[in-house]
Amino acid sequence: MLTSLSIKNYALIDHLHVDFNNGFTIITGETGAGKSILLGGLSLILGKRADLSSLRDKESKCVIEAVFDVTNYNLESLFSTEDLDFEPQTIIRREILPSGKSRAFVNDSPVNLSSLQLLGNRLVDIHSQHETLQLVDDAFQFQVIDALANVANDLNVYSQKRKEYKTLNKALNQLVAFQTEAIKEHDYNLFLLNELTQAKLKSEELESLEEELETLSNIDAIQEKLTASNQLFSDEQIGVLNNVTELKNTLKQLSSISNKYEDLYNRVNSSLIELDDVFSELERFQEDLEADPNRLQEVNARLTLINNLFQKHVVNSIEDLIIIQAQLLEKVSATENVDADINTKKLEIAKAQQELDAIALVIHNKRKKAIPVLKIKLEAILAQLGMPNAQFNIVLNITNTYYPNGKEELNFLFSANKGGDFKPLKKAASGGELSRIMLAIKSILTQYIKLPTIMFDEIDTGVSGEISNKMADIMAGMSTTMQVFSITHLPQIAAKGHTHFKVYKEDVNEITTTNLVQLNHDERIVEIAQMLGGIEVSNSALAHAKELLN
Repeated sequence: MLTSLSIKNYALIDHLHVDFNNGFTIITGETGAGKSILLGGLSLILGKRADLSSLRDKESKCVIEAVFDVTNYNLESLFSTEDLDFEPQTIIRREILPSGKSRAFVNDSPVNLSSLQLLGNRLVDIHSQHETLQLVDDAFQFQVIDALANVANDLNVYSQKRKEYKTLNKALNQLVAFQTEAIKEHDYNLFLLNELTQAKLKSEELESLEEELETLSNIDAIQEKLTASNQLFSDEQIGVLNNVTELKNTLKQLSSISNKYEDLYNRVNSSLIELDDVFSELERFQEDLEADPNRLQEVNARLTLINNLFQKHVVNSIEDLIIIQAQLLEKVSATENVDADINTKKLEIAKAQQELDAIALVIHNKRKKAIPVLKIKLEAILAQLGMPNAQFNIVLNITNTYYPNGKEELNFLFSANKGGDFKPLKKAASGGELSRIMLAIKSILTQYIKLPTIMFDEIDTGVSGEISNKMADIMAGMSTTMQVFSITHLPQIAAKGHTHFKVYKEDVNEITTTNLVQLNHDERIVEIAQMLGGIEVSNSALAHAKELLN
């Protein structure tokens, strides 16, 4: 509930602070006294956009602050979602700076307007003639029926199932689109894949082939060099092996004379062993080396194939070609398996649709049971409000469309007169009738759900006498379970309030200012008497006012 409201430097308000109680609160005042200014200030707290024209003094900032007792509103999850600190006594502050910028705070934490609006919708329902138009909106009509039907949990399940169903359908559409495009590319991708597969590529093959090509292409030069090397090793006159052998023998003789030559002998002997091994390998290379035109042709052809694949796929390594081969295999496999994937997805969609239809049917059946209850209650309340012949025909039709709140289309039809045709509310009910219907609906909703603080802005427009008494009784009845405000011009309604505030204007230093003051019992008598008979209060008006208050 709204426990206090402070407004500074807003429109005609210089500075105002007021504390509110629970129950039924009345706000009265002459036309133009500033009741709409008060509502405007409260609307800023609830997330309405602000502009510089709201400032009374253009050089100072406007500050509006409201305190709400949110203990029983179950708002902890909303505070958590919006990353706000939850406090049972929540303070909302709105500031409009002279620069035109606006700032909002919840429990001193900055918030954006969207978060403020989400919170504001859960705290205060300002009901004006504009809000009465909600009655003709399908979403609001479903909200009313659903409150009586108690389908909140079912709707949560339905919403989740609908989300899953839509996700599966999106996936199916993507598969079908992929199939359409893949079919166009399948033959070409398959050709490329077969070409790479048949090439039997190996990651380190290129270096080996290039080395082999170099050898086969220069076989005569290699043979010539190997022969020359062999001769240098084995020639009787200048051969390395003969000379080193002779050196070894000489050092052996020296080492027998003195041990200091033994190390030299050992080193030369080791070198001779290594050189002998090199000579053996040279001879093996000579034996193995032979011209092979066929192999040369094969290597050339293999390298040409690999280079052509490099050019075709714009890469420069066999590793890249192997990666492309794997990608092509994946594409070809996906194309070849897409029919099976599509069939699997269709089965999943069919199952999801069955589950969605099942919960939608549960919601439909509960709504059908709630409609007669709503109809009886509405017609009974409207009969008290001077509409004894009001009748409703509320029809639910199941469709094949999965709407956010079910599969149904709703026709909320109304007839104000006996024998009259049932028509949609917006065509069958006048503005005054819509106001009374809205009041009846709000009073019914209080029996089923926890409503926020509600502020009726002249909902009694167009009614008087006994009807206004009944409207006052309904609002007073609603105030037993919630905080109710009524801005009214009718004394019958004003007299039923538990607390009474008056909005008035006064001129201070030739500047008009709007103020709000709580009236005591005697002041209420005078105010109601003036509402009955005008500024000049008569004894009969005072007596009537006392009678209404009693």
